[in-house]
Amino acid sequence: MSGDQYEQQDPREQYRGPDEQTGGQQSAPGTTREMPDEPDHGEESYQGSGRLTGKRAVITGGDSGIGRAVAIAFAREGADVLIAYLPEEDDARQTARLVEKAGRRAVTVPGDIRDEAHYGEIISRAVSELGGLDILVNNAAYQMAQPGGITDITTEQFDRVLKTNLYAMFWLSRAAVPHMRPGSTIINTASIQGYQPSPDLLDYATTKAGIVAFTKGLGEGLAEKGIRVNAVAPGPVWTPLIPATMPEEKVESFGKDVPLGRAGQPAELAPAYVFFASQESSYITGEVLGVTGGKPLA
Repeated sequence: MSGDQYEQQDPREQYRGPDEQTGGQQSAPGTTREMPDEPDHGEESYQGSGRLTGKRAVITGGDSGIGRAVAIAFAREGADVLIAYLPEEDDARQTARLVEKAGRRAVTVPGDIRDEAHYGEIISRAVSELGGLDILVNNAAYQMAQPGGITDITTEQFDRVLKTNLYAMFWLSRAAVPHMRPGSTIINTASIQGYQPSPDLLDYATTKAGIVAFTKGLGEGLAEKGIRVNAVAPGPVWTPLIPATMPEEKVESFGKDVPLGRAGQPAELAPAYVFFASQESSYITGEVLGVTGGKPLA
């Protein structure tokens, strides 16, 4: 990032696109340290202003990518954070250190959210170790591009994508709601893929469209409890999932087809989650906010 977070700047240049998008292929789900050009999560740039003081948040997939950026932003806004992540990913400790450096509490909970039993541990530890739950960010996701489209998508892959992206969101939301007070929020991570699906990400796009419907329906259903539900729909964002789940030729051109001309950085997504988590968005529920580099959601 160049300049101050709040300084007027050219959006094409405020955050740089990845300088090196090839040569860093890795196996899924991928790790930050193995990327040829590490993403910007706002480590040096995000400035908090107390908008989430005293809040308690759970972030799935909170160890890297968008999840890490959201954890940093939430902590600097005054929230304690529980980070749920896959055990094979080794980025969680660094994310926790960044949360603690902001003076907030970090709880790390490894486990596979495809396991229905695991969601109970996530919520119970948030309640017991953070003292409650005010914000749930359903961010963890899995994708694996298949150039052959539907004929290359195995039942095993389809099951993994749906369990990670949809089932876990449902299980965690259902478990979280009884612990949430009026004013609490649920924020889901959708995608431009839910509106403009790519054939090679057919299963992933299907789940992201489902997340949009889930967000709208749950938002209406929980309004009577004073709990708001919204979603952020990213466009192309540079995270470990990209070099770990896409062929090299796709990675090389990733994000260059949007009007702003580059892939986004996780730090550019974090303010949208802060907005939905804070009282600034008190009259908004059941909505989807696109952060896409200028590419329309629909």
